[in-house]
This record gives sequence, structure tokens and C-alpha cells, in this order.
Amino acid sequence: MNAEQTIRNLAIIRILIGVGAWLAPNLAGRLFGLDPANNPQAAFLGRLFGVRDIALGLGTLQASGEARRQWLQLGVLCDSADAAAAVLGRRGGYLSPASAVMAGGVATVATGLGVQALQAPDA
Repeated sequence: MNAEQTIRNLAIIRILIGVGAWLAPNLAGRLFGLDPANNPQAAFLGRLFGVRDIALGLGTLQASGEARRQWLQLGVLCDSADAAAAVLGRRGGYLSPASAVMAGGVATVATGLGVQALQAPDA
């Protein structure tokens, strides 16, 4: 897969995850091993996460040149922070091991894809 396709796939995955989190935040939370039934505010936080990923994906798809590079860098920053949040959540005892691995794993993979995309000469 070439760099352009990696960038496009990453952006589309972001948008799909964001739309899912926005439209069905409790389901998205359960898929990551969270317990939204015992935390009704989780839907609000899920939607905040969802719209962020939608914006990052759309910004990446619509930009080119240096602007696209900045969108990719912002995505790497957010994904790295998400991975760190999973570690902190596990250490703090409010994320189960499975949830921390799932959320942290997805964020780590996204970080890696973003870093890979930034290596492209035209990113």
C-alpha cells in the first residue's frame, strides 16, 4: 500500500470510528470494554471523542501539502495521548486490563499509522 492510500485509509477509519462513537456512544464504549450503564456521562465523553476523530479525518482528507501534514501530526498527538490515557486509566484502576489493552492498542496502532504516513515525501 502506498503512502497516499495509508493516509486515506487512516482518515476514513477515523471518520468511521468517530461517527460510530457519536451515533452510538454507549455501544462504542462497550466495544472497548467500558461500562456506560454505570456511568451515564460516558455517552457525552464518547461524543466528544467521536467528533474529534471526525474532524481529524475530514481535515486530513480535505487538506494537501503542509496543511495535510499538520492534520496528520495532530492525529499522532491525539492518538499518543489516547494511548497514554489508557495506561493511566489502568494504573489508576478505572480501566480493566482488557479495556486498557483494547483502547491503548487501537491508539498505538493509529499512532504508528500516522507516523508511517508522515514518513511519506508528500505527507
